[in-house]
Amino acid sequence: MTPILRIEDLTVSYHRIPAVHHLNIQLPGGSLVGLLGPNGAGKTSLLKAIAGLLPLETGHVKISVPGGRSVVAYVPQREAVDWDFPLTVRALVEMGRYGALGPWRAFGANDAEIVEEAMSITALAPLAQRQINALSGGQQQRAFLARALAQQATIYLLDEPFTGLDANGRKAFSNALRHLRALGKLVIASHHDLNSVPELFDQVILLNGELVAAGSVADAFTPETISRAYSTTIFSGAPTPT
Repeated sequence: MTPILRIEDLTVSYHRIPAVHHLNIQLPGGSLVGLLGPNGAGKTSLLKAIAGLLPLETGHVKISVPGGRSVVAYVPQREAVDWDFPLTVRALVEMGRYGALGPWRAFGANDAEIVEEAMSITALAPLAQRQINALSGGQQQRAFLARALAQQATIYLLDEPFTGLDANGRKAFSNALRHLRALGKLVIASHHDLNSVPELFDQVILLNGELVAAGSVADAFTPETISRAYSTTIFSGAPTPT
């Protein structure tokens, strides 16, 4: 399949100490990619670098679909969100349209349709008027995914989206991600539960400062690559935690 995301010789550093070191990888659309590695492996740093939220010390992030970084949506860890901010689910999802509106265009009927579709895909339509701080953990994750859907992104970067979800929440969130895959989107999600990787993803990236392995779950998620990623420090300069 034709790659829509190319990462070439990417290095991201904090105070001149590399967190991700000379990474090269290509990823196609229509993929659910698990980003795996121990604490301090550089998973969050990589996601933020792809999203344009961290500067690159070396290398390039190339996106082969129109729109450049405007087609990239980043969903942070739940702990990074102020859930006490007074906001309904619908208002949160509508925020995904702000980038498309610009300074001159008002929120219109087409935007409302996109918001409704995003809430339908994530099974949040019945909760549209609920305050976000009244949602369960799984519902909160789906609400932020719906905001990313309303952005009409092509590449979705999710930081530990399954953390803290119960079985029902994980199933509902996973169903929404599979819908994105069916639409030809690329989803990259950092993840720590190795037992659930084959259930949730079709491709993996194993990272520990440097790239350990990448490819299909069947080919790249093996006892040998897991041991290499988690039992040794591939790049001794990688800081922790990130």
